[in-house]
Amino acid sequence: MIIRRSSLSFIGSIPKNIFSGFVVSLVALPLGLGLAIASEAPPIAGVISSIIGGVICSIFGGSNLTITGPGNGLVIVILYSITTLGGGDIYQGYLYTLSAIVFSGILIFLFGLFRLGALSEFFPSSTLQGMLAAIGIGILAKQLHVMLGVTAVSGTPLVILSKVPQTLSFLISNLTLNFWIPALLGVFSLFILVFYSKLRNPIFHLIPAPMWVIMAAIGLSFYLEFFTNGLFSISDNLMIRLPNNILSNFPSPDYSLVYSLNFISTVISITLIASIESLLSIKAVDKLDPQKRRSNVNKDLRALGISTTISGLVGGLPVVTVIARSSVNVNNGGSNRSSNFAHAMFLLLFILIFQDLIESIALPSLAAILVYTGYKLAAPDNFIKILKIGKEQAAIFLITFLVTLTNGIVIGILTGIIFTFVTHIYLNNSFFLFSRNWLKPNVLMYLEAETGSYYLSVKNFCNFLNFFKLKKKLDEIPESSSVIIDFSLCDFVDHTVMEGLNEYVSLFEKKKGSIELIGLDSHSADTQHPFAIRKSLPTYDFFKFQNHLTKRQLSLKSFSRSLSWRYLPEPSLETKSLEGFNYFETKIINYQYNELINVKEGFNLFDLSYSEGAFIAKDSLLSTFLLIDLKYSIPIFIIERNFILNGLNDPDVYGEVHFEMYPDFSNRFILSGPDSRKIKTLFDSELIFFFESHAYFKIESNGDKILIKSKSRLLSLQEIKSLVSFAKELMSLLNKKYLSGNKS
Repeated sequence: MIIRRSSLSFIGSIPKNIFSGFVVSLVALPLGLGLAIASEAPPIAGVISSIIGGVICSIFGGSNLTITGPGNGLVIVILYSITTLGGGDIYQGYLYTLSAIVFSGILIFLFGLFRLGALSEFFPSSTLQGMLAAIGIGILAKQLHVMLGVTAVSGTPLVILSKVPQTLSFLISNLTLNFWIPALLGVFSLFILVFYSKLRNPIFHLIPAPMWVIMAAIGLSFYLEFFTNGLFSISDNLMIRLPNNILSNFPSPDYSLVYSLNFISTVISITLIASIESLLSIKAVDKLDPQKRRSNVNKDLRALGISTTISGLVGGLPVVTVIARSSVNVNNGGSNRSSNFAHAMFLLLFILIFQDLIESIALPSLAAILVYTGYKLAAPDNFIKILKIGKEQAAIFLITFLVTLTNGIVIGILTGIIFTFVTHIYLNNSFFLFSRNWLKPNVLMYLEAETGSYYLSVKNFCNFLNFFKLKKKLDEIPESSSVIIDFSLCDFVDHTVMEGLNEYVSLFEKKKGSIELIGLDSHSADTQHPFAIRKSLPTYDFFKFQNHLTKRQLSLKSFSRSLSWRYLPEPSLETKSLEGFNYFETKIINYQYNELINVKEGFNLFDLSYSEGAFIAKDSLLSTFLLIDLKYSIPIFIIERNFILNGLNDPDVYGEVHFEMYPDFSNRFILSGPDSRKIKTLFDSELIFFFESHAYFKIESNGDKILIKSKSRLLSLQEIKSLVSFAKELMSLLNKKYLSGNKS
């Protein structure tokens, strides 16, 4: 029955997916042509990869909303391959590159077959950003010249970029319309792309920006042909050219260089970039899914591998998952893989039926699309955002960016990974933190029976090298659940982890769940950015308090303000108020911090660092306590749940107090104290009922103060709110009893 409903739902959604596929095809056509041209491949190569990827991945893929085709990240790789493998012969280099694409597809398929989709987890975020920025500069450098009507520019991206003044000088020295018409078309196309989002006309936005560029290019070609009588025209070398017979004119890959080092390097580069770009795009699109479905990334890799191999065999570019086109699909109502198939079919119709129109498109208009794309990848704002996170992230970004730009993507990203790891060693002044704990399980997870919350404790370190362990645990948890992640025992948390956890927080919130991070308040951060690296501080450094509050601390500050309480985040050694409690008789108190103080009611809630044991048996602890300073005296007692080793009660100190009339209470709780008569007077039916009807807390009274402890760890904000609420109700009962004149 469920399968039948699913099938009916799929069939019923086909019309809107066909429409979405049509809109996507309007974006994919100019981008496919442009990316192929930017790679020095035949224009049709980009469309071929979109068609093959759309068909194969819609049938065999594991994603619901992704659109496949040629990707921005591979432009530089393919361009370098074609220009170097061919030794100056572009077409021969293209044939060699096709064979590299075939082998790359096989490797990507094997990645999926052996479930290596998790490899994307080992790339630091700033390294990826630096790589993408370098790719953006590489795309922008060459296409900026083409946008101005000049194609005969070669060299490395930096060399090509440095030749922009020469191109401008050439245009200025040749003040003829035949030179300036292509340049003006390119500039006008860029103008459309830049100001498209700023125009508020809904009719204008019915057509995607790239298609407006294409329409402008075709319109100009027709105008020059029919209204100037051929007096002015755009040079043939600046026009798109397609094969006369597209369906029968497929080039054959040349495998004669398969054993050369350059060829192997090309295969590795294509495989690496295609896999990374696809996996990151798949995850990004999953976040856009209104139904919050998760893609099978390994199944997708297998489909992408098959698509890439077939594409290479028939003259196409590598097939990857493309975030821009996938976003268009989501925004236009796409709901399943049929939209990817529809977009491929529309592209096939375009090149079969409208070949003459496509050949009326001038290259400067397509180059403008790529210039805009390259700029978005390499925009200065991207670096500024990284710099705000931390100077070390900016350094990682710049190193990766420069090495990628000068030495290629593989060398660049490997350098970025190594530099990131070295930076982490330097920041922690320890290589052994990582080497000793690399293979150790560092994430403990269990479901807390009392609250129904999932508790995860992270030990040692958590960075790009082992983040997958934490993610694996989080992926097992229903997204509607409440989750607490405790970093109290974790010495180091990097930017990649903080950024990744933020994505999980957003995902859980959309499903009415929650994730709260605790245990980072005693860690240092160089900036106030929520994604900044967090490093644990020894006690002597912790007291050099820097006001870079964590999200938890900001929440505590807001909560204290809502209660009209004071909030003091900085650590304090003033812990004399804890003297006289049995719980601390065998423990050493270090300091308290994150204090929430209400002087009027005598409330002091705080996180406490303390230890017990000695030498190799020493155990350092962090817990949240609530201390209440009473305005009257009450009996000395300890009450906690009837469970072994709860922590507060020491049966050798006090005798246990039993209530024959309340057997359920006596079975559920251990109540002890030096004066059973006074305790029984205090614990009347109302107070007993109060404890029976509330969550379990451990409470100790020393006669003048009450100490309340919930768990042997730091509490989340919600748990703190529950603790405060419990304490207020308890004090209401005690005040009613003692301040009304009924003191015993």
